Amino acid sequence: MNILNIRKARRTGARLVIAFAGTSGSGKTRTAIEFGYGLAGYRPEKLGFLDTENRRGSLYADVLRRHPTHPTDEPFLIADLDPPFAPRRYAQAVKEFQAAGVEVLVIDTYSHVWEGDGGCIEIAKRGRGVGAWKEPKEHHKEFVAAVLAAGMHVILCVRAREKIDTSDSKNPRSLGVLPICEKNLMFEMSASMLMDGMGRYQDVMKCPEELAPFLGRGKGYITSADGFAVRQWVDGAEPEDRAVEDAYHALRHVVREGVAAYRNAWTKTPERERKALEADGRHAKLKAEAEAFDQNRAGQESDAAVLNGAEIQ
Repeated sequence: MNILNIRKARRTGARLVIAFAGTSGSGKTRTAIEFGYGLAGYRPEKLGFLDTENRRGSLYADVLRRHPTHPTDEPFLIADLDPPFAPRRYAQAVKEFQAAGVEVLVIDTYSHVWEGDGGCIEIAKRGRGVGAWKEPKEHHKEFVAAVLAAGMHVILCVRAREKIDTSDSKNPRSLGVLPICEKNLMFEMSASMLMDGMGRYQDVMKCPEELAPFLGRGKGYITSADGFAVRQWVDGAEPEDRAVEDAYHALRHVVREGVAAYRNAWTKTPERERKALEADGRHAKLKAEAEAFDQNRAGQESDAAVLNGAEIQ
């Protein structure tokens, strides 16, 4: 069975994952809402906000009402995520927002996944020896996979702080302000940056050429107009069948659970969408991925059995 769906490159269905990082007061939350509003086509009902900061996101409820060009009394959608901040709970929250019809999701803050109550660092502390990080790394991968598989644009707000190198206790050395996140996260993004000056300045870490006019300037506020311009760029490709794309992204979330779960989800997918996904080859690709996850798990279980047997001997 083929595992690839080789086709002519098109921009259709592009989904962006963007990270705004910064210290407290750097402007990341306000910028994320402003940019997200434009990216949602100035439709507040399509903008979601996952609040992990004890309802702090609700303080921005009036931002859209005071918007200079597209004011609205319609609020964006918001939900609170309280501890434990386990990566799998974040992944589930992403899926729930997608099911609610959100097209742009702001997550404020991502950093609890890494160092919050129940996050990756805490999970690692419960482990033992060299394998302590195996479980949290796998869980973090599941969260990132959920974000990358989402049928919506996702904006991560990431905390940052000054990091000090104390390897020489007599001469501690500042390494500068760095994001609080898994080391590869900022480069998994479509675009990522460190913010300062209440949003007026950005130290761009990653930005493709096509998005540079909107997310790569380095100076000046990133606004809803930038978000709308990015949406127009994304939508400038061939129009997509939304129902088919929603079905595809819903199935993408299931493949990690294996073939049985995928088959169950496939039978619940409407016939029209199934026919479209069969015709363009994506069903075969997803099924192959589900089989690969099953095979990978079987291999891991076999390896674990061998190791346990060796320990018993």
